[in-house]
Amino acid sequence: MDVLQTLDSLHDAWVEAALAALAQGEATRMGLRPQLERFYELLRQAVSSNDPAWLDSIVYLWVWSQTVTDLDSQEINVAEALQHLIEATMQVARQHLTDGENLEFITALMPYWLHMLEYAANQEMRAQLDHTTSELERVQRELERLDKSKSDFISVAAHELKTPLTLVEGYAAMLRDVLTHAPEDVRAQASPFLEGIDRGSKRIREIVDDLVDVSLLDNDMLKLSFQPVWLGQIFRSLTDELAPVLEERRLTLKVHRFPGSERLIFGDVERLQQVFRNLLTNAIKYTPDGGRITVDGRLLPGFVEVWVADTGIGIAPEDQRIIFDKFGRLGDPQTHSSGKTRFKGGGPGLGLAIARGIVEAHGGSIWVESPGYDEEKCPGSIFHVLLPLREAPPDEAGKSGIFSKLAAYLKKGE
Repeated sequence: MDVLQTLDSLHDAWVEAALAALAQGEATRMGLRPQLERFYELLRQAVSSNDPAWLDSIVYLWVWSQTVTDLDSQEINVAEALQHLIEATMQVARQHLTDGENLEFITALMPYWLHMLEYAANQEMRAQLDHTTSELERVQRELERLDKSKSDFISVAAHELKTPLTLVEGYAAMLRDVLTHAPEDVRAQASPFLEGIDRGSKRIREIVDDLVDVSLLDNDMLKLSFQPVWLGQIFRSLTDELAPVLEERRLTLKVHRFPGSERLIFGDVERLQQVFRNLLTNAIKYTPDGGRITVDGRLLPGFVEVWVADTGIGIAPEDQRIIFDKFGRLGDPQTHSSGKTRFKGGGPGLGLAIARGIVEAHGGSIWVESPGYDEEKCPGSIFHVLLPLREAPPDEAGKSGIFSKLAAYLKKGE
């Protein structure tokens, strides 16, 4: 049989069947008719030249004319529409041809249908991939914008809080001087109020300082002053500093004399003390009264590793990365209670983020291990800090990320 002649004879019936399969309203059918006429003409060209690629142009047009809404909803599927056209063709052929002619006609068109469906599937996959990539880039830009807005807010908040806080501290000091000349009973009555102002001011000052540090880290402006450091000396100082809190909470802090604890390395003493103070106060905060906190460490090739272990309530595996993010505190904000050393006392969630920033600025790495969260069994947590064994202050060239990469590599190999 002549396939082209058969196509011509079935043209009108096919167009009506295709319109019925693809469109419901009359207006939609009128808009779709030119497209179907064009499709049928290209099918004739493909059959005439024995080249199914003639159909690629209109399939490409249909695929790439889909709107963003179409791609988001995935309700419009060109390959599915083509399947309806194939079914319409088979239906018309059955109605107008004999069984033998119908079989021969459908068999002749089968290579063109298969090519068309494969091409449509590939193009739709590309279109969806491009759309998904575009959406991911848009979301990434939005996240970057939000992160910058958050960083800007932190910077502005820290700056704006400093002035009124300084005024409060100044007036409190002036009031204290005035009260030195007041009668004893007046001083006794005012003293608790001044102590409350001092505690509140000190806590706000600590939060403002944390906000400033986060702002410096966000903007890559944290400057380190490298000096000779003995880690053992840092922990002796922190033990004395935290002794009243440890006694109040009935906690035991054991600092081992580990290999490398008395070795001279170079780092920013105040910043490293800040890191380990944050880790120890964190351990105090999440360890029930009567628990234990242990500091130990070891030497590795080119590095010293320090860990702070506690017998606290532990950290769930899914939360062990979150806690190092800004404002990455756990728990329900509605039950937030402020306190740096109170059991499960809340905070702004900046301490561990600052600790990570300082450690990484030194070229090191920080991470946590914990079996999980359990307030009954208290499985505890272990925070690890890996610091490079510098024998001299690094020059500007030495402040690259090579130490961070080595630290991450060593950590991975543990």
